[in-house]
Amino acid sequence: MFQIMTRRFGLLDKNCCTAGGLDISLVQSHIIYEIDRKHNPSIQQVADALSIDITTFSRQVKSLVKLGLVQKTPLPEDRRIYILSLTTQGKFVATVIDEQMNDYLKEVFSHMSEFERDMVINAVKLLNESMAKSSVCCTPLG
Repeated sequence: MFQIMTRRFGLLDKNCCTAGGLDISLVQSHIIYEIDRKHNPSIQQVADALSIDITTFSRQVKSLVKLGLVQKTPLPEDRRIYILSLTTQGKFVATVIDEQMNDYLKEVFSHMSEFERDMVINAVKLLNESMAKSSVCCTPLG
């Protein structure tokens, strides 16, 4: 069931979306989302929230900086720590991705009754809570 759902969500696709004329990978969209969600997070904070090792994460941030979507600024009091923020184009891309995902989910949910939608949402919440408590599953995403 999860493999089929993953394929239908397109989670195996290299690029999850196009925004502002740029192809954005799934990992990049998660990074953009986390930076947008938090106020001036450090590289380590976002990497931890996404459970991505710092080396892989740094490469992804570097690519987002090159695309002009993310700004990386050293913390004045400790220049070893870098703070991440979205550029104006990065905020635009975050908004476009958010709108695309909302439209996508609205369309998917349009094939269900209100009761079915509520049931799916509650089941996903329950699954997320159980995964967060599991010792063998996934690292909770804060």
